[in-house]
Amino acid sequence: MKNKYMPTAISLYLNYFIHGMGVIILAQNMEALAKHWNTTVGGVAIVISSLGIGRLIVLLVSGWLSDKFGRKPFVVLGVITYLLFFGGILVSTSITVAYIFGILAGIANSFLDSGTYPALMEMFPESKGSANVIIKAFVSLGQFGLPLFVSFLVAGDFWYGWSFILCIVVLIVNLLFMLFAGKFPVANQDAKVEEKEAEKEDVPVSKGNVWFDGTLFVLYGYVAQATFYLVSQWLSQYGTKVAGMGDAGSHALISYYSIGSIVCVLVTAALAKRAVKEIQFLGVYTLISFISLLLMYMFPTAIMCSIMSFVVGFSAAGGVLQLGLTIMSTFFPAGKGTITGVFYTAGSIASFTIPLFTGMMSTNIANIFLFDVIIALIGFVLAVLITVRYYHLFGKPSQKGAVK
Repeated sequence: MKNKYMPTAISLYLNYFIHGMGVIILAQNMEALAKHWNTTVGGVAIVISSLGIGRLIVLLVSGWLSDKFGRKPFVVLGVITYLLFFGGILVSTSITVAYIFGILAGIANSFLDSGTYPALMEMFPESKGSANVIIKAFVSLGQFGLPLFVSFLVAGDFWYGWSFILCIVVLIVNLLFMLFAGKFPVANQDAKVEEKEAEKEDVPVSKGNVWFDGTLFVLYGYVAQATFYLVSQWLSQYGTKVAGMGDAGSHALISYYSIGSIVCVLVTAALAKRAVKEIQFLGVYTLISFISLLLMYMFPTAIMCSIMSFVVGFSAAGGVLQLGLTIMSTFFPAGKGTITGVFYTAGSIASFTIPLFTGMMSTNIANIFLFDVIIALIGFVLAVLITVRYYHLFGKPSQKGAVK
């Protein structure tokens, strides 16, 4: 993927390294923030829920505007809004004020998504799947690294705010680079090229049915997000209360989960270079996700949970959502920003509604995982339907056009 856009791409990925930290930074500093805001950890949890609302507010429209005005303005907006979040949380004195800044974090994430995913697909038209999946690796690295940094601060009795300051410094440096040196392709330029080639060959460039295929992808976006979001929120609790693991062991499950997601990105990228297309990953990963969750539910032992945490991280959180988006762009190539907004809006709805469903089942953690098993099964069925439609519309994957 070496081309003139590589420095900008690295900058885009770095934003998601910080985003990975931003997603969990409130939870990692929960006790310190509760004291600072004169509330309980439950109050901090309420603030955390505001991130999902922020995503829902602007994601759909920001994707459409990204197609209209270009990718760079929305990446820049995303970074600036994230800076407001990190700084705002530090100066907040109540959960009411913090909630407002939490909404800004969700808005920042939406701006970044609507600008970054389409930009990467346009920067690397022959490697769309790999380019998007690598985003997940940087998110996972951020989520893996922040707890270590927070543990260092706690052990040294340092101010918790240094974790926020770290994010602010990195984002400021990245913003300066983006403003003065960032290079972006013309929005949807690759789709226009495909359109001209299709006109010459008298072949329609967009074969997807908006209502049927669009509905399949929206449902898949919801289910894929719900599957790994539920695991990431309840895995430690499941280890403690169902598998009978100690605190250290149950918290380590999240580390195994994060490592699995990073390994998946590496495996996907390696296979992609061997001309394996995105569609060939989708069904396999969702099936593995279903089986691993089912085994964890049926045999809740420490060793099974430890192994399956890695497998679930690999299959459900290792970039399958990004692969789904990339495949959707093949069905509907002319509006990458718009489909990014639609696809991730479905995921945002999952992030907002899944905690409500699981909250009602919180007295029985095992039932929460059974719920996730059912969701993963639905995800596999949707992946199969999408795969069948893909082969029907585009034919069998060949080395030509494969993800590299």
